[in-house]
Amino acid sequence: MYYPLHVYVCEQCWLVQLEEYERPENIFTDYPYFASFSDSWLRHCERYCKEMTARLGLDERSFVAEVASNDGYLLQYFVHARIPVLGIEPAANVARAAVEKGVPTLVRFFGTEVANELAAAGRTADLLIGNNVLAQVPDLNDFVEGLSILLKPEGVLTVEFPHLLRLIELNEFDTIYHEHFSYFSLISTIKIMAAHGLRVFDVEELKSHGGSLRIFACRATSQANSPTPALRKVMQDEVAAGLDTIESYQGFALQVRQTKFEFVEFLLNASKQGKSIVGYGAPGKSATLLHYCGVGRDLIQYTVDRSTYKQGRHLPGNRIPIHHPDRIRETKPDYVLILPWNLKDEIMQQLQYIREWGGRFVVPIPRVAVY
Repeated sequence: MYYPLHVYVCEQCWLVQLEEYERPENIFTDYPYFASFSDSWLRHCERYCKEMTARLGLDERSFVAEVASNDGYLLQYFVHARIPVLGIEPAANVARAAVEKGVPTLVRFFGTEVANELAAAGRTADLLIGNNVLAQVPDLNDFVEGLSILLKPEGVLTVEFPHLLRLIELNEFDTIYHEHFSYFSLISTIKIMAAHGLRVFDVEELKSHGGSLRIFACRATSQANSPTPALRKVMQDEVAAGLDTIESYQGFALQVRQTKFEFVEFLLNASKQGKSIVGYGAPGKSATLLHYCGVGRDLIQYTVDRSTYKQGRHLPGNRIPIHHPDRIRETKPDYVLILPWNLKDEIMQQLQYIREWGGRFVVPIPRVAVY
């Protein structure tokens, strides 16, 4: 089954959104993504936990909660530090992996209902975390209101999400797919948080996922946490880039079309020369890239993934098979196309052995590059 993929932007709040074609329960109840398979992401999360423990003075008397906590990839580091935690994760298969790590996990979709239940039980958070989940929420108002309810009066909320400014600047159009309902600038995020009694007071620019923001928020009634220079700087960058004008979004559409032509031209030329091309990874973004460009098994023989959950399956629609990474050593392809390009440095390090037979890496975003 195929679904249309159209992106819309609101000219009032500048939130970028997709239409909802599939119920969240059908996407997230049995989920194929396990965060712990990325070593670089784990290092990112361990650093965050150490920084927040020091910044907020967290200890065994504190309470840390994470929504969309996945397989315990982040909360495990607070557990190691003996800080009480709770993960809230809708995918039962992923939550089981978290529990095995010693991370208490509530298998529920997060929103006001769950937040009210936890608050009534006295389980409000000193630190509330939402990493790469805001984009996957179809009912933003219910979700953000839930965050406000679950936060202690002087608690801190941190939310990480891919930065719309970087998505446009770096041509990361393949990160637009049906699992992600919304795409955020700081401009739109501040408006959303303010509508639910939350005040954004700080922001960090991160390299993860092609360029992300980590926003820090507190209750609007809190007297602590003055706005930082970093907050003003990112706001100025977004205004300078025109994220509050419709023309910037129209220009992005033309840029994406040009990238499609270049990518297909590379694959066709390599195929004409008799070169073999395989993929590395089976991320959600690969569906957007390959379907938009009309690429199938005639140009990419197979892909591989470290996740045992994905091995033996196929990429959606084009039926490109997913194998264990050892398949690359067995078949010795000329090119390895890195589909999770945000992890290209980590992947190229893992696969340095392809140089033995003259193999090369291909990264499709922001423009086709061969390494």
